[in-house]
Amino acid sequence: MSFRIGQIVPSSNTTMETEIPAMLRAREAIRPERFTFHSSRMRMHKVMQEELVAMNREGLRCAAELADARVDVMSTACLVAIMAMGPGYHRETERTLTEVARANHCLAPVMTSAGALIEGLKILGARRISLMAPYMRPLTDLVVQYIEHEGIEVVDSLCFEIPDNLEVGQRDPMRLLEDVKRLDTGGVDVVVASACVQMQSLPAIQRIEDALGIRTVSTAVCTVRGMLDRLGLDPVVPGAGALLAG
Repeated sequence: MSFRIGQIVPSSNTTMETEIPAMLRAREAIRPERFTFHSSRMRMHKVMQEELVAMNREGLRCAAELADARVDVMSTACLVAIMAMGPGYHRETERTLTEVARANHCLAPVMTSAGALIEGLKILGARRISLMAPYMRPLTDLVVQYIEHEGIEVVDSLCFEIPDNLEVGQRDPMRLLEDVKRLDTGGVDVVVASACVQMQSLPAIQRIEDALGIRTVSTAVCTVRGMLDRLGLDPVVPGAGALLAG
């Protein structure tokens, strides 16, 4: 059986169209289901509040375009654009995009990567987390506040303060193995290796989890979990950490 994966992607994002397929291709090696990948893009260069607001408006057009492809699940592929709009905003976005999908004769469940991170943390029963992100400190603080509004304490947050989104996507994910040593992980339930869907982390997830003995996720990992759950498929991807361990 084949499923169409639809993503609404910032125009400068180069990671969600690599990490999401990489995880689902790895799953194809151990499960019978197959996946195809379809994207619609919304303009964004710098990760700044005004660009994020403008980009969010383009999401409606993108949802209509993906609806035309009759995707089986649809997700936004930007976390900070949602979380910067204020607590709980992912629910409003999901409602609005679902309305657009239905108006265009698409019955796919609609999700957001921001909501997927919250959902994934709650599936793991996380009460206390620490996270890493590429954002400037003010945006990182908004992400922390958003997560804490959902009832999850953020013990520590490390931000790399890279404003250019293309540069974020070019950061070597294996650097996270050293970065995490600067993160306070004492007493935390989960480490979020990348709270940003553009900052690559997939090759480091399992290695961080194994080294720390703490369950480790990324927003991309949580997005895949959300997609598989909505498709009614086993949430299993080899080498992608506890949330996708089945």
